[in-house]
Amino acid sequence: MFKKILIANRGEIACRVIKTARRMGIQTVAVYSDADARAPFVQMADEAVHIGPSPAAQSYLIADKIIAACKQTGAEAVHPGYGFLSERTSFAEELAKNGIAFIGPPVGAIAAMGDKIESKKLAKAAGVNTVPGSPEAIADTAEALQVSREIGYPVMMKASAGGGGKGMRLAYNDKDVEEGFEATQREGLNSFGDERVFIEKFILNPRHIEIQILGDQHGNILYLNERECSIQRRHQKVVEEAPSPFVTPKMRKAMGEQCVALARAVGYYSAGTVELIVSGADPSGESFYFLEMNTRLQVEHPVTEAITGIDLVEQMTRVAAGEKLSMTQDDIKIEGWSIENRVYAEDPYRGFLPSTGRLVRYNPPVDGWTEDEQGNGRRGVDGIRVDDGVYEGGEVSMFYDPMIAKLVTWGATRDEAADKQIAALDRFEIEGLGHNIDFVSAIMQHPRFRSGNLTTGFIAEEYPDGFTGAATSPEVLRHLAAIAGFIMTARADRARQTDQQLNGELEPPYDWSVRIGGVTHLVSLDEDVTVDGEAIDLQMEYTPGERLVEASVGQADYGVKVEVTRTGLKLTTHGAIHKVQALPARFAELTRHMIEKIPPDLSRFLICPMPGLLVALHVKEGDKVEAGQPLAVVEAMKMENILRAEKTATVKRVNAAQGESLAVDAVILELE
Repeated sequence: MFKKILIANRGEIACRVIKTARRMGIQTVAVYSDADARAPFVQMADEAVHIGPSPAAQSYLIADKIIAACKQTGAEAVHPGYGFLSERTSFAEELAKNGIAFIGPPVGAIAAMGDKIESKKLAKAAGVNTVPGSPEAIADTAEALQVSREIGYPVMMKASAGGGGKGMRLAYNDKDVEEGFEATQREGLNSFGDERVFIEKFILNPRHIEIQILGDQHGNILYLNERECSIQRRHQKVVEEAPSPFVTPKMRKAMGEQCVALARAVGYYSAGTVELIVSGADPSGESFYFLEMNTRLQVEHPVTEAITGIDLVEQMTRVAAGEKLSMTQDDIKIEGWSIENRVYAEDPYRGFLPSTGRLVRYNPPVDGWTEDEQGNGRRGVDGIRVDDGVYEGGEVSMFYDPMIAKLVTWGATRDEAADKQIAALDRFEIEGLGHNIDFVSAIMQHPRFRSGNLTTGFIAEEYPDGFTGAATSPEVLRHLAAIAGFIMTARADRARQTDQQLNGELEPPYDWSVRIGGVTHLVSLDEDVTVDGEAIDLQMEYTPGERLVEASVGQADYGVKVEVTRTGLKLTTHGAIHKVQALPARFAELTRHMIEKIPPDLSRFLICPMPGLLVALHVKEGDKVEAGQPLAVVEAMKMENILRAEKTATVKRVNAAQGESLAVDAVILELE
């Protein structure tokens, strides 16, 4: 077994590898860029080597710097994690030349399966169903238009070396191809160093199901069941679960055996994932198509670990050291259900715009990398596991992926795992930047998610007008009104005890007018707690200044994040933010005399929605623009965002230049 390994990655996956290596008694070496100098993975590792500036292209993507760090520290092997160099054949080859083991598949398998164009050819030759598409990389926009028309819209444009949702664009017509092809090339080049793009038919209403493969260097290859990854946004997975609510034992066997045969055809070993597009309209499960094979560890591997009990990082390391797998296919079981939600630095209330900045507050429901009493971290603590690589006071940088953490839950049933997600998300505190906690909580509560009727179009279909918060029942709003009344009474009680007040004993108000969800409730806490005259069983404690309170109303339990506002409170729970106006009942009548403030008209400005780089500016002063016309392109988190005109207008003034770094809400153009 190796004595020392280097992790050629960053963030939570670097922490993940270090955690298992520690348990195996293996020393670890981290490599880091300027932006990651104080990151948790650097602190966790036994040694750390600085490899360059913050941009990945100048640090994590330079193989020579990784190899030099191995020689400097005496690392015998490299675990690449996912992304960066994990599927770069030239990197694995250079490691081999320098006598350094690669904790991953053989170079031939990476070459055959890691390239989306070549892997599709191989799969087709092996008799695997493949989606119609271009056999070679597309040269330019003109060829892209021709191929798209031959295949028939809609089509998907994909960077050949892409992954993780980057370098992928859906086109429904010629206009989409004209606008998106070159952007897809640029994203592929910037993120993966490869601008080749291919095009394939996009199957409407598909389910995204993938099979986890694990093999050794002695010819043994197993499938570790499936994962359902259908809930995606912009082709980036958001929710993953194992097993799939759609897959039957017969389907699982057929898919698994075919994927094993494909892996065997290229001499595969280590962990890998075969991604399939499955037609949800065919309950037989026979309508599945090879999409691609990821020759690396997947982001969503924890859900497989939770239901099988197998540590995939450990198995990858043992296989790389030449050991045989210690299990057979008959040993692979499914125990319970696991769901993973990716917590991203993006604001669902503002169209999922990327959000960068400092984590002013970061308090997960359980500490990251915490194990249970038996020392098993695969299911976390009481079925709640957090994989993270950030810390309170640290920054989410514009240079890397926007994922903050992965929240993984395990339960005996799918509903139990989903319920644990809701409870844990309610208690996941993040402040300082936008995040998607409310959004993934809303998904966990959604009736369609609970039914298991999923497709990759779930988010677009269920949230066509964007996200405004999870649906909240009138009963829950009444419960929150009572909680708000309790909090306001406690705050008033604190206020009455401050010095230099009027003479005489002051009593805090016990009757409150609480307006929430557009409805005003009268909350009384004199003897019993009542809402609109009806008694409720409220159990809670609150000390002014607390940001998270636990409350129960009857059989319902709540974890409520509390923020004090000028006119009341902002309560966040169960996937929604509730702005609460709370006034002592005797003052409430006076609010009708207040003048309503009219917000300013911002439609005459093109405002930068997130911190980023202005990579393209399509207009100049005096140009006339039409509603929907692309005006500028801002790159953030390695993704290009097209900003369009909201209405027909004329460009009055240009306030920013191409290549300029912009802050959030910076005015790019003024229109008239």
